[in-house]
Amino acid sequence: MTNNKRDGFGSRFGALVALAGAAIGLGNLWRFPYLVGNNGGGAFIIIYLAFVILLLLPVMYAEFVIGRRSQSNVLGAIKKLAPKSVFISIGILSIAVTLTILSFYSVVGGWTIEYIVQSFSSDLFKQDNGALGATFSNFISAPVRPAVMHLVFLGLTALIVAGGIKDGIEKYTKFLTPMLFVIIVILLVRSITLPGAEEGLRFLFYPDFSKLKASSFLDALGQGFFSLSLGMGCIITYASYVNKRENIRKMSLTTVVADTLFAVLAGIAIMPAVFAFGVSPTSGPSLVFITLPQIFAQLPFGQMFSLLFFIVLFVAAITSSISMLEIVVAYICEEFKLSRKAAVLYSSLFVAITGLLCSLSEGAFSNFRLFDKNIFDLFDYASNNIMLPLGGLLVVLFVGWKLKRKDVLDEMTSGGTIPMNRAIFGSVMIILKFIAPLAISIVMLNGIGLIKIF
Repeated sequence: MTNNKRDGFGSRFGALVALAGAAIGLGNLWRFPYLVGNNGGGAFIIIYLAFVILLLLPVMYAEFVIGRRSQSNVLGAIKKLAPKSVFISIGILSIAVTLTILSFYSVVGGWTIEYIVQSFSSDLFKQDNGALGATFSNFISAPVRPAVMHLVFLGLTALIVAGGIKDGIEKYTKFLTPMLFVIIVILLVRSITLPGAEEGLRFLFYPDFSKLKASSFLDALGQGFFSLSLGMGCIITYASYVNKRENIRKMSLTTVVADTLFAVLAGIAIMPAVFAFGVSPTSGPSLVFITLPQIFAQLPFGQMFSLLFFIVLFVAAITSSISMLEIVVAYICEEFKLSRKAAVLYSSLFVAITGLLCSLSEGAFSNFRLFDKNIFDLFDYASNNIMLPLGGLLVVLFVGWKLKRKDVLDEMTSGGTIPMNRAIFGSVMIILKFIAPLAISIVMLNGIGLIKIF
């Protein structure tokens, strides 16, 4: 089922850094450390790792199997593997959720560019926490500047994707993904050497099982699911560019390890500094755009560390946005037989418009609300709570119940060239058939409020 005319990754390392870059995103930096600290520290990490290895790794296997088996885009994959089946909705949903997420994600990516620029200004470091909060609110609610930054971020993403897989995505992620780890380690070393940093490390790693509750398990599963970019077609698309000889089990495990390692390193880089200066370890934009600049202002060479941090934030955002845009571009190229540059242009124009609506909903369009949410928050809620888990659910049902067992085994053993223990394979299939659908359904139903586990 190979297509010699398709572009693909030129090396194993290139594929790995692209996959890792796709998984590592903004949630690793501003949500994971907060969830760890507020849910029992080391106790939460144990639960998180258990979910990732025992449940989410098999889900990633499933997406790898679909992508590499079909050697096609997310919609074409199901057309090849199960033509005229209801599972064609996997491809349709993947395109829809990708466009939805990329619309607001590129807006936040624009914010990171703004704060890279701001890091060169000493004015940013002369403000207290209240003034920094006002600066951030005034910026995101302005009609022009955040919109311009959104377009700049999207334009950079489009330029990389337009270069293709080898000469675009692989070329740049080979540089960008390792850079993420280098800079976060520099920030980590500075953070843990601050007086009082041990409180931040305790917040992250001390296993306080008394803090665990039912919601902790859902938080761990949800964070792992979304952090690994499962359910949106990213892994399916990238896997379609992976050579048949490659061991997709090792590639999946390496991606999981890289994503989790970066999340932990980010926590060590952020939380000790937060506690050293006695500020609240809040989650979300308030942490990275308000709290951390306040800390940088009090550090020797604070402007330099601020610049490094927002570069990390930008790189984490753009490596993820590249993978999202590629999902849509691959679909347009293969289903409509258009050139890559045309596909990039059309998809980018669409996201440019929807992203502008998201940006303006923080200011000029803030009074326009659906389900009591502005456009930005509605896109965020719909994608994270409904579309992504639904996509993941359909994937595990497809591989677990629809795809032939021998075809799944063929992909997981690279055509029989890489041995796989029968008991392990059987366990993976049980997870995909029964356990993963149940767990994903619980996360989705809880996320939209139809059931309450806590």
